[in-house]
Amino acid sequence: MGRLNVTLCGIELDNPIIPASGTFGFGYEFAEIYDINCLGTFSFKGTTKEPRLGNPLPRVAECASGMINSVGLQNPGVHKVISDELPKMRKCFHKPVMANISGFSVDEYAYVASALDGEPDIGWFEVNVSCPNVHKGGAVIGSDACASADVVRAVRAVTKKPVIVKLSPNVTDIVSIAKSCEDAGADGISLINTLLGMRIDKRTRRPVIANVMGGFSGPAVFPVAVRMVYQVAHAVGVPVVGMGGVSSAEDVVEMMLAGATAVGVGAANLVDPYACKNIINDLPGVLDKYKIGDIKEIIGGVKNG
Repeated sequence: MGRLNVTLCGIELDNPIIPASGTFGFGYEFAEIYDINCLGTFSFKGTTKEPRLGNPLPRVAECASGMINSVGLQNPGVHKVISDELPKMRKCFHKPVMANISGFSVDEYAYVASALDGEPDIGWFEVNVSCPNVHKGGAVIGSDACASADVVRAVRAVTKKPVIVKLSPNVTDIVSIAKSCEDAGADGISLINTLLGMRIDKRTRRPVIANVMGGFSGPAVFPVAVRMVYQVAHAVGVPVVGMGGVSSAEDVVEMMLAGATAVGVGAANLVDPYACKNIINDLPGVLDKYKIGDIKEIIGGVKNG
């Protein structure tokens, strides 16, 4: 094992860097510009039971130190992912991949997980519990500890693969939701998803995003992400995948000190398609700078007081 290796839910990664879902597609577009097998793994595009066109345009807005998106889970549906996307992905990526799944009911989460469970390329399920639950009047599953636990139990019942739950930061008490997911059988926690944001066009006096509000991501959210990763990692007994505003190897070290076992890189991929490759290349030098021999030594290594 090298100094960058980490183990996530029983699966060894060559390094802790994971492009976040929605910023890396199914990998093959990025494989045209560099060998994506340098990655620890990646989380592929959020997948639902049925195809989704997503939200109306415009659905992306630039911000200082970040961006807002309201793509709306655009994807071809789980069966097209299996028949079309995964065969193209496996030609260029030869490691276990993280399957990000979404749904609008507990049953839909279970359906998508069950459909993907037999795919040998999938190492983990990343269960995104930040989507509206139409069976509960449009509430967000991820803001309710009981609803989140229900999803975890349903997915856990249809797979033996590790289940990592991706949490929303748009909540009052993220620790209680994380602990509820752990108690329901989650093997890991992934956070943070995007913060809810909004921009207004001052000329038209209308929201820049057609959906009015969207997910705010980028370097500006990094301190919030570090805080939440720290809180959750010190409250649960399962590994944490930390993300939110990560754009450098320095950020990776900080996120891991907060308690992350692996680190997701999201919006940075949309600014620089080589972002993850560069971070991996820079990590050894940053470890040397801080006199860190093995990256595993720093997980949760922040000192209090």
